[in-house]
Amino acid sequence: MRTVCVVGAGAIGSLIAAHLSRVVRVVVLTRRDEQAAALAEHGLRVSGLREFTAGLEATSSPAALTAFELAIVTTKATDVSEAAQALEGHSEEAVIMTIQNGLGAEELVRQHGPWPIVAGTTLMGGTRHSDTHVEFELDAPTWLGPYEGTRHEQVERVVSLFRSAGLQVEGFSDLAPSRWSKLVFNASVGTISALTELPHSAPFVEHEGVGGLVRAVISEVSTVATAAGIQLAEDPWELNVRAVDDDYAHPPSILLDVWARRRTEVDFNIGAIVREADRLDVAVPLSRALYALLKAKESSYT
Repeated sequence: MRTVCVVGAGAIGSLIAAHLSRVVRVVVLTRRDEQAAALAEHGLRVSGLREFTAGLEATSSPAALTAFELAIVTTKATDVSEAAQALEGHSEEAVIMTIQNGLGAEELVRQHGPWPIVAGTTLMGGTRHSDTHVEFELDAPTWLGPYEGTRHEQVERVVSLFRSAGLQVEGFSDLAPSRWSKLVFNASVGTISALTELPHSAPFVEHEGVGGLVRAVISEVSTVATAAGIQLAEDPWELNVRAVDDDYAHPPSILLDVWARRRTEVDFNIGAIVREADRLDVAVPLSRALYALLKAKESSYT
């Protein structure tokens, strides 16, 4: 691959764009003119686990995009449709990669073009401090797999690219077991964090209180995965435990949205669980209550 287009420059998009720019040409498609201008002039600084400044290209105009072999849509799930629309008519032989939380991003991309799609989800974490500065906080794998007939070798090309850039990555012939592991984790930890406005920290791994609620929701949501015929690749409770740092309280992205009074990804996470439970006729009273409460919280400010 010679050129990669990264759509969106939040924390994850910035980390991916910066790392890939060390091995290929990277063009970042931003929403704001001033962000594109700042990236083009100053580059993108990475701090934290790694320290370097990446030189890359940036534009806020889809019409200015040149041919690319891979486009990575790194926006929030709520913005995927708009991002895919911006790519319409561009490089129809290219591979499009998704990396959103929850379920449904690939279906939204498919509505806007015939591209082969590589589905992804990531455990990598960071904080975007400005248009030109992102802090790399959690060096963890990105999981990739084919969507609707995408060839295995197309997935492997993306896997190889990520590895060459120094990013942790794993490719799977079936992404569902890994994706659902992350989904169960997000639907429990993220939803409870957004409702309580507690960052992900020690209370989430206790046996009672918040930790007890997290464990109960994980257990309930896992029954939906089982009913769907999915054997989880990772234990979501262990993901919860491993992500808690005694020295750092991490706010999940959905909590950052609540604090900023933005629309959240609730419909793609615990909302997707409730819809899947309805389809499979599985009782999920805790998940249904948490979904309703978070939708109500979101509507109070939107």
